Amino acid sequence: MTPPASSGNASDEASDEASDPAPSDADLLRRHVDGDGDAFGVLFARHQDRLWAVALRTLGDREEAADALQDAMVKAFRSAAGFRGDAAVTTWLHRIVVNACIDRTRRSAARPTDPLPDGPDRTRTAAPLTTVTDDVVRHEQQLDVLRALHQLPLDQRAAVVLVDMEGYSVDEASRMLQCPPGTIKSRCSRARARLVPLLAAWNQRPAQDVPSAANSPSTQGGAP
Repeated sequence: MTPPASSGNASDEASDEASDPAPSDADLLRRHVDGDGDAFGVLFARHQDRLWAVALRTLGDREEAADALQDAMVKAFRSAAGFRGDAAVTTWLHRIVVNACIDRTRRSAARPTDPLPDGPDRTRTAAPLTTVTDDVVRHEQQLDVLRALHQLPLDQRAAVVLVDMEGYSVDEASRMLQCPPGTIKSRCSRARARLVPLLAAWNQRPAQDVPSAANSPSTQGGAP
């Protein structure tokens, strides 16, 4: 007995759906402009992690970065119809995020800030000493990078974050920051020259705040 024709059609339709490629960024942006209520959310979710990393490293403060990213996405949402397609959608999104970071930095320039998160919460217990020590070291390294970046001029900071930390090419960064490639190279070079001595200071700092295994109660005969 031959199988019903409808089964074969259903199988073919399922196969066609599974083989459909994911929409491109440009397709999603076009759908958003045309009234698709979900398209922009899909586009944002696709690039959220990298956009967040750029905002955080540029501003050095999680709350400021979150606000800047929100400002940028609201602007992108509202101005999508004006996207001309002369650059990649990701370039356009990064440009908006960087500009939002620059705007927030300028607005808060005269306001005292505490751009770095608090130290690790040492009230939590039950973690092995080696794990706690590793976490503290990693945390301090991350803070050192943020502190060093925050001491750079904003134009150098934005360039070096995009090129050295996010892995974009000089040409891509130049389109995001809307300046010539030679300017990006110059800013990155000056930023690297300033970052090296700042980060080298971490290696010279005594680890007096990090507990060592040799000083733990378990290596001194145990706690009473």
